[in-house]
Amino acid sequence: MSHTLIQVDAFTAVPFHGNPAAVCLLDHDMPDCWMQDVAAEMNLSETAFLILENGCYRLRWFTPAVEVDLCGHATLASAHVLWEQSLVPPESAIRFLTRSGELGARMDGGLIWLDMPARVTGAARLSPALREALGEKPVWEGVADHDLFVELGTAGEVRRCTPDIKALAASLDHGLIVTAKGDKPGLDFVSRYFAPGVGIDEDPVTGSAHCALAPYWAERNGKPRMTAFQASRRGGDLEVHVQSDRVLIGGQAVTVLRGELLEW
Repeated sequence: MSHTLIQVDAFTAVPFHGNPAAVCLLDHDMPDCWMQDVAAEMNLSETAFLILENGCYRLRWFTPAVEVDLCGHATLASAHVLWEQSLVPPESAIRFLTRSGELGARMDGGLIWLDMPARVTGAARLSPALREALGEKPVWEGVADHDLFVELGTAGEVRRCTPDIKALAASLDHGLIVTAKGDKPGLDFVSRYFAPGVGIDEDPVTGSAHCALAPYWAERNGKPRMTAFQASRRGGDLEVHVQSDRVLIGGQAVTVLRGELLEW
């Protein structure tokens, strides 16, 4: 018995950029411990597991260490795989059943658009230990659900940010979103995402973080539609559109590997 396993670079059209995710297509349920072991073996920020269920796809996401409630780039990768493998017609939208409720994906204008829940940010002070670990002086500090959220003064500071990862891991339960206003024409904001608490020192491109970033910058810029760049080493391009309590996140994806995962 085996399962199709495909690796996709998400939020990019260029191989070896964006954020890699593994997508495993299942035709029957597998134990949670098996899925966690597969994710640890893949050693990517996320591995997605898909199984067809009543006309929708049940979707779960695992880091190498834990299962997570929401992941954007592996959802985009999953939609890309379903269309590319002709499991869903290219003109048809996809419904995913997840721990964060029902999510949607559709193709429009050459981009895959994800329909994701908006995340509200609220002001909150970083601890002295976290502020020291960050190594930069925020102009705004807050939280977005389980993630901490800071705005820095310039995009250059975001790009240069080199936090103390070991110190972050000791003081941070989940993730840290770092952002600033864009520094190029047509670029509304930049960001980085660090999550050593769940086994990811820095995530290359984070769709779920943009569920918080998009409403935050829409309020400050007065623009519901924006262009974003996640300034990791690999880098990733995103389009966002805030619609009430939802965020549409658009991006491209490219397949880099196809294989067969044996069921031991």
